[in-house]
Amino acid sequence: MVHANVTDSRAGLPPRVGFVVSKAVGNAVVRNRTKRRLRAAMATQLTGIPDGVDVVVRAQQAASSVTFSELSDALIPLLHKAIGRLEVAR
Repeated sequence: MVHANVTDSRAGLPPRVGFVVSKAVGNAVVRNRTKRRLRAAMATQLTGIPDGVDVVVRAQQAASSVTFSELSDALIPLLHKAIGRLEVAR
Protein backbone atom coordinates (compact mmCIF):
# COMPACT_ATOMS: atom_id res chain seq x y z
CA MET A 1 0.00 0.00 0.00
CA VAL A 2 1.42 3.38 -1.00
CA HIS A 3 0.20 6.78 0.20
CA ALA A 4 1.37 10.19 -1.02
CA ASN A 5 0.77 13.65 0.35
CA VAL A 6 1.96 17.14 -0.42
CA THR A 7 1.95 20.12 1.94
CA ASP A 8 2.65 23.77 1.24
CA SER A 9 5.37 23.87 3.88
CA ARG A 10 7.46 21.36 1.88
CA ALA A 11 7.14 23.11 -1.49
CA GLY A 12 10.42 22.93 -3.38
CA LEU A 13 12.05 20.48 -0.98
CA PRO A 14 13.12 17.01 -2.12
CA PRO A 15 10.63 14.15 -1.72
CA ARG A 16 10.60 12.08 1.47
CA VAL A 17 9.86 8.36 1.65
CA GLY A 18 8.93 6.44 4.79
CA PHE A 19 8.27 2.76 5.38
CA VAL A 20 5.87 1.02 7.75
CA VAL A 21 6.60 -2.66 8.33
CA SER A 22 4.56 -4.11 11.18
CA LYS A 23 5.22 -7.20 13.26
CA ALA A 24 2.63 -9.00 11.15
CA VAL A 25 5.25 -9.14 8.38
CA GLY A 26 7.62 -11.24 10.49
CA ASN A 27 10.30 -11.09 13.13
CA ALA A 28 12.90 -8.30 13.30
CA VAL A 29 15.21 -9.92 10.75
CA VAL A 30 12.41 -10.34 8.22
CA ARG A 31 11.07 -6.81 8.83
CA ASN A 32 14.52 -5.23 8.37
CA ARG A 33 15.18 -7.25 5.22
CA THR A 34 11.80 -6.16 3.86
CA LYS A 35 12.60 -2.50 4.61
CA ARG A 36 15.99 -2.77 2.89
CA ARG A 37 14.37 -4.29 -0.20
CA LEU A 38 11.67 -1.62 -0.25
CA ARG A 39 14.31 1.13 0.09
CA ALA A 40 16.27 -0.32 -2.83
CA ALA A 41 13.16 -0.53 -4.99
CA MET A 42 12.16 3.06 -4.14
CA ALA A 43 15.67 4.40 -4.77
CA THR A 44 15.24 3.71 -8.47
CA GLN A 45 12.00 5.73 -8.51
CA LEU A 46 13.04 8.87 -6.59
CA THR A 47 13.56 10.96 -9.71
CA GLY A 48 9.92 10.39 -10.68
CA ILE A 49 8.56 11.76 -7.39
CA PRO A 50 7.80 15.50 -7.52
CA ASP A 51 9.44 17.86 -5.04
CA GLY A 52 7.56 18.47 -1.80
CA VAL A 53 5.84 15.08 -1.81
CA ASP A 54 5.84 12.72 1.15
CA VAL A 55 5.41 9.03 0.32
CA VAL A 56 4.60 6.30 2.85
CA VAL A 57 4.95 2.66 1.85
CA ARG A 58 3.13 0.18 4.09
CA ALA A 59 4.38 -3.38 3.65
CA GLN A 60 1.83 -6.16 3.52
CA GLN A 61 2.63 -9.57 4.98
CA ALA A 62 3.27 -11.04 1.52
CA ALA A 63 6.11 -8.54 0.91
CA SER A 64 8.46 -10.68 2.97
CA SER A 65 8.06 -13.77 0.82
CA VAL A 66 8.31 -12.46 -2.75
CA THR A 67 11.44 -11.92 -4.82
CA PHE A 68 12.95 -8.46 -5.22
CA SER A 69 11.79 -8.18 -8.82
CA GLU A 70 8.22 -9.13 -7.85
CA LEU A 71 8.31 -6.59 -5.02
CA SER A 72 9.62 -3.88 -7.32
CA ASP A 73 7.12 -4.75 -10.06
CA ALA A 74 4.26 -4.45 -7.55
CA LEU A 75 5.56 -1.25 -5.92
CA ILE A 76 6.13 0.87 -9.03
CA PRO A 77 2.51 0.93 -10.29
CA LEU A 78 1.24 1.65 -6.77
CA LEU A 79 3.65 4.58 -6.50
CA HIS A 80 2.56 6.02 -9.85
CA LYS A 81 -1.09 5.61 -8.88
CA ALA A 82 -0.58 7.45 -5.57
CA ILE A 83 1.29 10.30 -7.27
CA GLY A 84 -1.37 10.45 -9.99
CA ARG A 85 -4.06 10.90 -7.34
CA LEU A 86 -2.13 13.89 -5.99
CA GLU A 87 -2.06 15.59 -9.36
CA VAL A 88 -5.79 15.06 -9.87
CA ALA A 89 -6.52 16.56 -6.46
CA ARG A 90 -4.57 19.75 -7.22
